[in-house]
This record gives sequence, structure tokens and C-alpha cells, in this order.
Amino acid sequence: MKYVVLMASLPPLGKLFEAATPPISRIKLKSRLNLLDATDHQTLDQIANLIAWPLQPSERTDPEFVSEAHRFLASSRSPTLRGLVKQRLDMRTVVAALRRHRRGEAQPPPGEIWGFGEWVGLMERNWNAPTFKLEVIFPWVKQAHDLLDKDDLIGFEKLQFSIVWAMLDRLGAGHNFDFEAVIIYLARWSLVSRWSCYKGDDAVVRFRELVDSGLGNHKQLFA
Repeated sequence: MKYVVLMASLPPLGKLFEAATPPISRIKLKSRLNLLDATDHQTLDQIANLIAWPLQPSERTDPEFVSEAHRFLASSRSPTLRGLVKQRLDMRTVVAALRRHRRGEAQPPPGEIWGFGEWVGLMERNWNAPTFKLEVIFPWVKQAHDLLDKDDLIGFEKLQFSIVWAMLDRLGAGHNFDFEAVIIYLARWSLVSRWSCYKGDDAVVRFRELVDSGLGNHKQLFA
């Protein structure tokens, strides 16, 4: 019942790239989440700590992050939430590899934990291929490579947002008034909020910083 009440209280988000601002503020959204119980909040925090970059502790290393991701996947009973985390981290790993290529970095040394998921080995074996021979698995990887190659950083970021939005569409099928629906709404809201904050030249500077320099100890996986 709590999920029905919560979801019914949240306004539609509309289309990703159309809203000037999210239809509900962060403060109001946080207030609505008070309907969730302690267990729900704990799960929400676990997921946010894995897929929301601003919440990543700067002191956490990539091996520690990957271990935490695997612990969540092993403990969660929701196929939808496991799929959400896995697909987001798979994508981040591919994007991190593309960025390493763009910076001219060599293949990660054997044994280094630099990414997440089942495709890391394939990428390492095909490191010299522009798209790591991932086109069949991730059809968007060629477009992402080309956008980076052209230095179209806004297009590159917009492509990522579009991919995640479509992924949330698929994962949200059949979830309307349950906890999964809440998590998917929050993930969508985050995309709308982030995109609405990107403006012109400021966005280019921000994207270039993300692509070229990375962030903290996660500069490989979460550059």
C-alpha cells in the first residue's frame, strides 16, 4: 500500500530532454520518500552508492567498489534491481575503456581490477580494437566511440543518458506500484535533474573534465 501511495503522489517526469526543470524538487521528493521503511531506505542507499556517482566515497578503491557491487547482486532478491545495477555498471565499464583509449592509455596490466562485469576479459583481449569488438553486445558502442573521436562531448553524454533512459523503460515494464517502480522513478528523476543542469559552454567544460581527468580513485571505472 505504501508504494501505491508514494507512486500516486509523484508527478510524471515527461521526456528526458524536454523538461527545463524536474517536475518535483529534490526537497519534495525526499519528503515523499519518508513513506518508505528502514529496510527500503537501506536498499535505496545501497543502490545509490553503486550507481550515483556524486555519492561515491573518494577513498573507496575500484576493487572495493567491485566487491561491494557483487555483494549487492548476491544479496538482492529483486531481478529488476539486480538488472539495473548490473547494466549501469556494465555500461560504465565500457565507457571507462573508451575514455582510456581516448587518453591513449595502455591496456590495464594483468590482474588489475579496473572494471566490472563479464565483458572485462573480452575488452582486455581486444584492447587494440576501437570498440573492443563489443558491437553485437552493446550496439551503441560504435556511436559512442565516434562521438568521442569527434570530441563531441555533449553528444557523448546525451547518448549515455538516452541509453540509460531506454534501459529503465525496459526494466520498468510491469512495475507500476512497487518498490522497483520507486527506484526506477528515482533513477529517471536523476537523469532529468542532471540534464536540466547542463547549459551550453558550462556543460562542455564539465564533460571535458569528466572525460580527460577522471575523478579520484575511480578515474578508470568512473572517469
